[in-house]
Amino acid sequence: MSSGAPLRELAGLFLRLGVTAFGGPAAHIAMMRAEVVDRLKWLSDREFLDLLAATNLIPGPNSTEMAIHLGYRRAGIPGLLVAGGSFIVPAALIVGGIAWGYARYGETPAVGWLMYGLPPGAIASGGHALVNLAQAALGRAAHVLIAAGALAAALAGVNELVLLAAGAGAGLLLVLRPQRGAAAAVLVALPALLTRALTGSTALAASAVLAVEAAPFTLTRLALFFLKAGSVLFGSGYVLLAFLRADLVQRWSWLTDQQLIDAITVGQMTPGPVFTTATFIGYLLGGWAGAVLATVAIFAPGFVLVAVTQPLIPKMRASRLLGGCLDGVIAASLGLMASVTWLLGRAALVDLPTVTIAAAGAAVLFAWRPNATWLILGGAVAGWLLRGGT
Repeated sequence: MSSGAPLRELAGLFLRLGVTAFGGPAAHIAMMRAEVVDRLKWLSDREFLDLLAATNLIPGPNSTEMAIHLGYRRAGIPGLLVAGGSFIVPAALIVGGIAWGYARYGETPAVGWLMYGLPPGAIASGGHALVNLAQAALGRAAHVLIAAGALAAALAGVNELVLLAAGAGAGLLLVLRPQRGAAAAVLVALPALLTRALTGSTALAASAVLAVEAAPFTLTRLALFFLKAGSVLFGSGYVLLAFLRADLVQRWSWLTDQQLIDAITVGQMTPGPVFTTATFIGYLLGGWAGAVLATVAIFAPGFVLVAVTQPLIPKMRASRLLGGCLDGVIAASLGLMASVTWLLGRAALVDLPTVTIAAAGAAVLFAWRPNATWLILGGAVAGWLLRGGT
């Protein structure tokens, strides 16, 4: 194989995913697993799960960082840049085009039919991936307990960092107490671990938010703001919304609440990473220069963090103690993915047709394992048939 072949493979794969990966990070990760584990055999499930755990331990968009990790594993630093860029650029161009139309006409395109059919297919794909990942990762009863505890706590509103820290602590406990009663020990210790992690993560979050004095808009300030966002943000689109609103709406009045909500909505309804919300905001505030600067700034920290942490993952796996922590983080990560899938499912499966689309998609996936891209696009077609004329 020529030296350029892996880069061409990465570009082809992630350009396609950047155009077709709807449904949020859980669905994106499901599609990546279907490609690199099931179809291309680049990684084992265990290796993929280790990368998933690593993406949860650093700030930034999980699915984008997974793409960057996979590129690094396949072709080093050039692969990191090609995979990450190929996943981000199509989504950023789509969002930039929508932002241009929004700025010109004052509204986003009417695509309700698209958002009616796409999410059920993405939910089916995410659920299928969760089952496969759980089969590979949750080989012990204690790991099942960690995942179930993380799921319950996430649905109760506990911070993601808290759950990951508790999962790491529980995984370490399993290594230190490997006897038959370890599952019971984890069950007893988990509440204390959650409480301790909550105390620590609250202080961490307080120190991570960098103060920026109110100032008029400039492209430099825009870039620095999104660089900060990409460096400190963990969590979902709701976390991103709260972070952006605090400065862009409340402190600086650069945007209105409606503009911010529209930006988040566009980031969620388009393929690729939700953080392309920055592209939309950058265009509204600074035209195409603002769109490019905001996009580069919010995603750049992820490239750096992956390049730094990627070489550490095999060393963590080789260590008995750190490997135990990694297993606990993996179990907690699966619980978090399950909670996101559940919440998205409640929002997406609103009537009998959407439930039918999701159920049919899940049945097809488990029976024939087709490419998840076609399944999600099939959901879009079903949405068009059902809602396109309304």
